[in-house]
Amino acid sequence: MTYAKNAPFRADVVGSYLRPAELKRARADFEAGRIDADALKAVEDRAITDLVAKQKAAGLHVITDGEFRRAYWHLDFMWGLQGVAKGTNPVAVEGSAGAEVLETAAVNGRIGGESHPFVEHFRFVKQFEDDNTVAKQTIPSPAQTLFLLQAGAKEQFDNPYANDDELADALVAAYAQVVRDLYDAGCRALQLDDCTWGMLVSAAFHDSVFGRDPKDVQRQYAAINNAVIDAAPEGMVVNTHICRGNYQSQWFSAGGYAPVADVLFGEERPHAYYLEFDDDRSGDFEPLAKVSGDKMVVLGLITSKKPELEDREAVKARIAEAAQYLPLERLCLSTQCGFASTEEGNNLTEEQQWAKIALVKSIADEVWGED
Repeated sequence: MTYAKNAPFRADVVGSYLRPAELKRARADFEAGRIDADALKAVEDRAITDLVAKQKAAGLHVITDGEFRRAYWHLDFMWGLQGVAKGTNPVAVEGSAGAEVLETAAVNGRIGGESHPFVEHFRFVKQFEDDNTVAKQTIPSPAQTLFLLQAGAKEQFDNPYANDDELADALVAAYAQVVRDLYDAGCRALQLDDCTWGMLVSAAFHDSVFGRDPKDVQRQYAAINNAVIDAAPEGMVVNTHICRGNYQSQWFSAGGYAPVADVLFGEERPHAYYLEFDDDRSGDFEPLAKVSGDKMVVLGLITSKKPELEDREAVKARIAEAAQYLPLERLCLSTQCGFASTEEGNNLTEEQQWAKIALVKSIADEVWGED
């Protein structure tokens, strides 16, 4: 890292961007066997190089690869672990005509984190850091992976773990290996993306999760996330993004942060939280009073799901409202999620995507000044 500061930034992003048409064609050609892996990588490399240039031109201090080498924000990472297989387990989404996400991850052996492909993915982005930018790596949180592996798949796989505690311990060790390898590759800004808390705030989930008390589940998820956060080498900042689903402009759950605030904000130990606050599904700001210590909050007030630009003064007023519960100096601004949590992307154009980023940057400059 060459820039003097680290994430979060006053004007920030969650990390994924809309895939350009050339990249979508190349991925389809690869799946159909029309091009090989080297040809696909060449297209990915060009697309990421162009994306980084656009992020810098937008005045951002953080650069990512846009998750351009992934189909999913979470599953590609899980499938890159040893002992994790592709499976199917349909999950319905909201805000549409009933679309489903079919694929999932499942345990099929001893879990390990050696030689994870995301480490090489990060090295490619790292080369573009300069005196004004920091490269950020996004991965699903350990709790997210534990949840999906607990849920399992329709297919039958050989799971060597006798209980959830053994599985959680194995995941912590695998994640710690990946985190160390990312650190050795130069990563100093790591983001744990996490839909489990978004699930637990929902009335459809929080009364019964695998037949257990939801507070017990919350503490298990916080514990596994904390174990990995604590394993990060000195100098690596670990933040987390909390999400209620972001699939082709659709969502999975709704509910304010109050049911999870004590554990998520009081007991989990990231440096900062990237939080959705773009519509009524996220509730009010009052739970921010539970954010302990000197942890920061990145307010996701600009939606990545819809093309229309938010009203500048309304966003500034909401920042002022949030500052009633957490000091302004501990707040930042971003979009509520990425623009393409899956390779299909949300329902807006690249031009509209960059207009959203420009709005985040200009409002942040007005409210806080330059980082």
